[in-house]
Amino acid sequence: MEQKKFDYNSFIGMILLGGILLYWMNTNKPEEITPETSTIEQIVDSTVHQNPQNTKIVNETVFENDSLKKAVFTTKFGAFAQSAINGTEGTSVLENELVKLTINNKGGQIVEALIKNYKTYDSLPLYMIKDKNSSFNINFGTTDNRTLNTKDLFFEPSISKNGENNVISMKLKVSDTQFLEYRYEMKPNKYMVNFSVRSQGLNNIINTSNPINLDWSLNGFRHEKSLKTENTMYSHFYYKTEDEVDYINAGKSEVLNDVDWVSYKQHFFTSNLLTDTPFNNATVTSIDLVKNEEIDTVYTKRYELKTPLSLTNGELNYNMKWFYGPSDYNLLKTFKGTDLDQTADLGWGIFGFLNRTIFYPVFNLLKGFLSNYGLIIILMTIVVRLIMSPLVYKSYLSSAKMKVIRPELTALNEKYPGKENAMKRQQETMAIQRKAGVSMMSGCIPALLQMPVFFALFKFFPTNLALRQESFLWAPDLSSYDTIFQLPFTIPFYGNHVSLFPILASIAIFFYMKMNQSQQANMQAPTQEGMPDMSKMMKYMIYFSPIMMLFFFNNYASSLSLYYFISNLLTIAIMLVIKNYVIDEDKIHAKIEENKKRPEKKKSKFRQRIDTAMKQAQEQQAAQQKRK
Repeated sequence: MEQKKFDYNSFIGMILLGGILLYWMNTNKPEEITPETSTIEQIVDSTVHQNPQNTKIVNETVFENDSLKKAVFTTKFGAFAQSAINGTEGTSVLENELVKLTINNKGGQIVEALIKNYKTYDSLPLYMIKDKNSSFNINFGTTDNRTLNTKDLFFEPSISKNGENNVISMKLKVSDTQFLEYRYEMKPNKYMVNFSVRSQGLNNIINTSNPINLDWSLNGFRHEKSLKTENTMYSHFYYKTEDEVDYINAGKSEVLNDVDWVSYKQHFFTSNLLTDTPFNNATVTSIDLVKNEEIDTVYTKRYELKTPLSLTNGELNYNMKWFYGPSDYNLLKTFKGTDLDQTADLGWGIFGFLNRTIFYPVFNLLKGFLSNYGLIIILMTIVVRLIMSPLVYKSYLSSAKMKVIRPELTALNEKYPGKENAMKRQQETMAIQRKAGVSMMSGCIPALLQMPVFFALFKFFPTNLALRQESFLWAPDLSSYDTIFQLPFTIPFYGNHVSLFPILASIAIFFYMKMNQSQQANMQAPTQEGMPDMSKMMKYMIYFSPIMMLFFFNNYASSLSLYYFISNLLTIAIMLVIKNYVIDEDKIHAKIEENKKRPEKKKSKFRQRIDTAMKQAQEQQAAQQKRK
């Protein structure tokens, strides 16, 4: 039987015939009918996803047929399809002498906010918004069961004038009589911009049964040299609700009602949204974007506001305001009734009160005569120390009185030794002090009264915008730390640089505490048995306090270190003057002896209760000793 062999010629002929058939079928393929809606949407979504900032590509590249475009966008955007079809990329600029806002046709939102007359720490233009770090969007449902976002739709811009004010109207149109409008109005030489959101003729298009949500988010740019100070200490999400101003820390989220404004505070600059119609059920969120403060970063914090908007007769009607500008107390307090000045962070309670009523007025007065802010700080320090000098005098006077009666107190310890006589010894000590007209509190109270001043100025200098990027001596910026040497490594709690002003302030506080040591020793009664020796603790504090200040202030504003350096020098000088030229110990001793001769005043009820309690305690102690 003959074996069949493979016919190569037949096989090659079949392949060629198959190729000719496939070519004929493809070249003679009938034209497709209009694609199904689902296929159209896939094409649109795919193209937009590849380039979400240029929806116009869909119009120009994917669809060449106008009727096809209309069908696609009608399917996607419903009543707002015409704005998507006719929408064009572009921006409009609203600016005055202080601020420049760039508004995008897509979304009708601000895409750039430049604060003029200010620079970043590295001398770049200072932007609050740029490179898509912010988003403003209104999300709403329609009566034909679509969910739309204004950030995806094109607004039609219109630029006009209202007197001296520049106006930009951005309209998301259904027709000439049916639209959603964002209206921006800027006054000359003002940071505050009027902003309104209103709709017209959309009551039958917007689905009132679905919530209408406003979302505003912003990633705050880094603007200052000290990232730690800017981000950790002075950047917060502030808000005003029910006539109370408060803030949330990073990593927190809260739901609030009756919100009058929100403030995305970034140390010296702030982005604010104010509303005449308070937001209810608003969710505010602050997120820390800095993972390591030793590594350079673009953003510091992310702020978010999510709030539902209410309709009036089926329409949106909100009057708001934008504020992109400096967080300057002198500026913010001019906005009467808003309480925006509380975002300047001058401290709470008495500390803020001192800053508002004393230190800012004094600073502003000196600023009117001098242009050098280092000299202003020095003069302001002199004024503060002169005002505080009576307290220093009272403290030194009490120290001198205690020094005079100290031998009597030492003799008293020898007369009543041991723990069993502790109550008797304390009672006699108080009697000597009372007869001599000496009070332990008279030395403590002056020191306590100076503490509010210390903490108030601790807030005043680092948050004072006028000091930002103002130089003095070797410090290029009084609002940030000075650097005389950059370290090749980082010391924990100290940093990677050496600042000179904190070193000078630490040296001054060392000599001040050294001088103050003898005064404090005089104020203390002789050490009693069983009680800790306070003089040893004071010796440790003399060295510990300057070192602590050196580490703590190395990353703080150089203006604060300058203040403490000058303040301690002045305090040392005042103490020397009081000690050598004001206090006369012989006169004090004569006065005390005179007081002892006077009949003791009638005890107050409070004094009587204390003496009675001490007497009872003394009797109980004696009874316990007798039983032992």
